Amino acid sequence: MNQRAFDSILSMAQNMLRRASEREQSPITPEMIERELKKLELVAADDFDEIDRDALVEELIRRSSRTVGENATLFSGEDHVPWLNADRKKGWSYWRRYSEYMETRLPWTALDALDVATDEVLAQLEDPLREGAWDRRGLVVGHVQSGKTGNYAGLICKAADAGYKIIIVLAGLHNNLRSQTQIRLDEGFLGFATISDGDDLPAVGVGLIDSDRSIRPNAATNRSDSGDFNTQLAARMNVSPEQRPWLFVIKKNKTVLERLLHWIRNRVADHTDPVTGRKLVTNLPLLVIDDESDHGSVDTGEDVVDENGNPDTEHQPTTINRLIRSVLHHFTRKAYVGYTATPFANIFIHDKGETEEHGPDLFPSAFITNLAAPSNYVGPGRVFGSSSATPENLPLIRPLEDSEFQSWMPQKHKSHWRPRWNGEDRIPDSLAEAVRSFIYACAVRKLRGQGAKHSSMLVHVSRFTAIQSTVVNQVASYVQDLKGRYSRSIDLASVEDLMRREYENVFLPGMATIRAVLVEGENLKDFAWSDIRSILPDVISDIRVREINGTAKDALDYADNEATGLKVIAVGGDKLARGLTLEGLCTSYFLRTARMYDTLMQMGRWFGYRDGYLDVCRLYTSLEMIEWFGHIADAAEELRQEFDNMVAAGATPKQFGLRVRSHSVLTITSRAKMRNAKAMQLTYAGDLLQTIVFPNDPTPLQANFYAADRFLSRLGAPVDLNMQAYRPEGQRWSGYLWRDAGSLDVITFLREYQTHSASFRIMSPLIADFIEEMNKDGELINWTVALIGKEGEADRSIAGHPITMLDRKKTVDHPDRYSIKTLISPRDQAIDLTEKQWNAALARSQETWRKGDAERNEGKEPPKEPRGPEIRRVLGDGHPGMDVLPRRDRGLLMMYLLDPDKADVPVLRGGPPVAAWALSFPSSTSTRTVSNSKYMGNSVLWGELNGWVD
Repeated sequence: MNQRAFDSILSMAQNMLRRASEREQSPITPEMIERELKKLELVAADDFDEIDRDALVEELIRRSSRTVGENATLFSGEDHVPWLNADRKKGWSYWRRYSEYMETRLPWTALDALDVATDEVLAQLEDPLREGAWDRRGLVVGHVQSGKTGNYAGLICKAADAGYKIIIVLAGLHNNLRSQTQIRLDEGFLGFATISDGDDLPAVGVGLIDSDRSIRPNAATNRSDSGDFNTQLAARMNVSPEQRPWLFVIKKNKTVLERLLHWIRNRVADHTDPVTGRKLVTNLPLLVIDDESDHGSVDTGEDVVDENGNPDTEHQPTTINRLIRSVLHHFTRKAYVGYTATPFANIFIHDKGETEEHGPDLFPSAFITNLAAPSNYVGPGRVFGSSSATPENLPLIRPLEDSEFQSWMPQKHKSHWRPRWNGEDRIPDSLAEAVRSFIYACAVRKLRGQGAKHSSMLVHVSRFTAIQSTVVNQVASYVQDLKGRYSRSIDLASVEDLMRREYENVFLPGMATIRAVLVEGENLKDFAWSDIRSILPDVISDIRVREINGTAKDALDYADNEATGLKVIAVGGDKLARGLTLEGLCTSYFLRTARMYDTLMQMGRWFGYRDGYLDVCRLYTSLEMIEWFGHIADAAEELRQEFDNMVAAGATPKQFGLRVRSHSVLTITSRAKMRNAKAMQLTYAGDLLQTIVFPNDPTPLQANFYAADRFLSRLGAPVDLNMQAYRPEGQRWSGYLWRDAGSLDVITFLREYQTHSASFRIMSPLIADFIEEMNKDGELINWTVALIGKEGEADRSIAGHPITMLDRKKTVDHPDRYSIKTLISPRDQAIDLTEKQWNAALARSQETWRKGDAERNEGKEPPKEPRGPEIRRVLGDGHPGMDVLPRRDRGLLMMYLLDPDKADVPVLRGGPPVAAWALSFPSSTSTRTVSNSKYMGNSVLWGELNGWVD
């Protein structure tokens, strides 16, 4: 098939369908696609002869099903003049050709969303034509492997069109990531390949769309591994305001940044500050894009402010932070935009950090934009599940027991460790299984017509390069053994029988399950083993094993294999852990046990887009990692909810402190980056707490059941749950309700109930302490208590009340506990709301809804029922516009019994019911807290508590 003809037809067809959909005011249907293709075929018959028409139709159907959620931006208008309008966008050429270039790569809905998102960010920057001094600093929060490079490439194009003259992209810490970013920007912005030793640089990407050399930007760096900014190049470079924009793609490296700073001071500066003597650039507006801005850029020094919260103007920031700030400080007109998927370190930057020599710190004081995830994005919330998304136990994840890898690669090991499996120099059986899974994935993709696409496997088991080299040899040896068996049919019978059974009994059914849950708008074909077997020798022969680290000479040369598609197993460590894109990533074998939110999230290179092959993707990782990532998914969701709440309140980045959930083993980010974070005096106000970790031992389970029985017995006679204040049409609960239970009864129950030691957030004695504290302000005095079961015949009784137990299956196996994903149903927190409260909470839920954000389980339609966070906010704050008063005196305790026989935990079968509970606290302005070192807050939050915020 002629790929260029296919792309051309695809672009034209997509535009025709877009216009047809808008004209007819209807969604795109298969019938509409056929109708428009027939029209197109009349004018492009020759191109249609060179393409696969069925593949074109499938791609158009897939694209027409994609949606993109709505972004949320929180901003400050301080020293900002609104400027971006239709007139300012006329005649923009860089964005026009980039948009056309992306048409074949994105559905039109995603392209529209990219246009909107880049406009939103650009509008928060300053007009580069504005005279005088100005400084805007912001943060764009995306998702891991979600297309952030494509987003900031679009922003760069628009910024250059608007008049920004110097554009610096800080692209990670390693040469290969910098080079990868340079290649992407060659294609998306420059329009030519920045070959280091070429005189006539060939057109690529947008340069093939518009060959006008008069608009070519200038490149100060090139795509080779050694193509970073250097002194030889700097000596030849002269910049004036009349020239086209300059692009610098550089590493976050001391030497490189010092070269850049020297060049700015000595070759670019056009003015000297008469007071400070600082050399300044007044005629060239600067845009700095800081990719992975939480990595390397954050000042990890001490004593940014004094004990009164005043900035230490003589503080010495850490090297990379100091140099980035110094570059910015030499320009009178500048904008800084950090991009990250893991903003935990960024929100710990002190908002008042500033020195005379280096200027303000990189706190995003101007804006924070939270990008929504497209419907086809697969992130931690969908892979691992969060409290509001994704069923558990998808075959996308293959949990590894310790016995399947520990003797080969212990969690803790030194650089001299030599991995051996059963005493032999080979990979463990679980990694061999993962390699075979990758082979099946490559075979299925080839049979689906995706053989010319890249396919990758990630093996990340140690940070030590010497160990990685050993693993490369072991993996290569296994692949070579399979290759020899299939090419020469020697000793093949047992291996072929194993692979046939594995494919038919495990891999193929797993594909169907994944499609049923996660795949929408795609017709992905299955294939019999005979089809797979017929191409296995060729598939295995194409696989390459590469070592990717600081000492290896291997490279992921995707660009050199564009025509045939690279089939690669990449073994590495830190270089694979952040920023580096693994094209067509299908299979991951991941044992690295970092204990920081941001590091773990960035190591998760399996997140991203898997159009056409999500069902063949597999992740092999430890049970502990699965649990950690589930927790991180919840922490990231909490953070995004805070963003939405701030936006709804019309707040600025400096007005709200963000809290990030902590963990008994994990840390939020490196301790150095958290120098401005302090252990919080914790408040549960506005929170939902639910027990999701329980003992495996029947003895404490029985004790907890008796504690719950005593508690409910003390409450007296209940009413039917459906006799609560307001029951919306169609809603019904099964169970009992008590109103006006005293806080002492609730506190007594919490002190008797023993939460599991692994329940790092739900600690019942601490929660009891918190309620006692709030009682001193007259809050949480009265309680609504609900005993909630499911519909059906009662199978248990507690405190004399028959109830039907809930089914909650374990998430992963643990020797010491029974863990579930979530306890309550979303609507349970609406129990006992009045009609006004229900409507007010629904209104707030619709206000903070982010349309179609799949990663956060947001639907395509606004919520029709109030959501928990907004219920708690309405009960705490009221809603003056809807005549709803706060009810901070009342808390909600929901009780449940879980069926031990449905837990899938053998030791629990036939034992006592698992008594579980959830607490829903209204929001509050009370300053009452309890001490808990497991929550960390940033400078704005604890500055508020100490009265340091303006």
